[in-house]
Amino acid sequence: MTSLQRREQLIEIGRALFAAKGFEAVSVEEIAAHAKVSKPIVYEHFGGKEGLYAVIVDREMRALTSVLEAALDDPTVNPRQIVERTALALLTYIEENAEGFQVLVRDSPSTDPSGSFSSLLGDIAVRVEDILSETFKRQKLSVKGVPYYAQMLVGMTVFTGQYWADRPKVSKEQLAAYIVDLAWHGLSRLDSKPQLLFEGVKARKEAERRAKRGIDAETPPPDGEASSPLEQTDLDHTLREDSGLQNVSSGKQVAQHSAEPEAEVLRFEQETEQND
Repeated sequence: MTSLQRREQLIEIGRALFAAKGFEAVSVEEIAAHAKVSKPIVYEHFGGKEGLYAVIVDREMRALTSVLEAALDDPTVNPRQIVERTALALLTYIEENAEGFQVLVRDSPSTDPSGSFSSLLGDIAVRVEDILSETFKRQKLSVKGVPYYAQMLVGMTVFTGQYWADRPKVSKEQLAAYIVDLAWHGLSRLDSKPQLLFEGVKARKEAERRAKRGIDAETPPPDGEASSPLEQTDLDHTLREDSGLQNVSSGKQVAQHSAEPEAEVLRFEQETEQND
């Protein structure tokens, strides 16, 4: 075996061991034993397990960065296509580089924070932030929350990918569809000034004010009678997010999910009769 071939062999063995056991649990002796070489050979090539680990992480970081940057490379395409392409790119990397991905997401020594997996996610989030900023401006939405939305999208995709790596019960295309469905419908229905409806200082004050007026805190006001922005927001969200009501046509609300509890179905029918 040539020196280059030996080096590649040690990298493959090290990647498998670090992925399975983590950095701290792997020893130079174990690496050498799996490669059927002496410890000095490992030291000769990498200076120890730290050097070997650094080479493996650098390779995986470069590969993953290349994949994600390619997916985010053209911000002029349809925003949904960017979300789909990026989610599928990450899942493809996980599928094809399972051991490398496990090495990246496992606890690692803090020898080089700038080369860590978290730093990579931070860089990707900045790219996503740039894309979201342009989209938010076109939609007349406040860009104040863009950095946080970017972190949410990256975190949701990555942590879901980690879960899937251990439980690949659906195809990567199906999982990408799940991720995009949640992310896209969330993005497409953002409020310009989102606020908490039931918790927080403003919500509690609004609940107290309504209580003084004898209004049930969980009952939205009739159409056109919201006396404050919070009440109107409450009404908008109730109509928009009720899982049983999806379409409004000629003043009639159509039930979409027949699996509601019996009491909810009865309430809906009674309200429909009153509206008619």
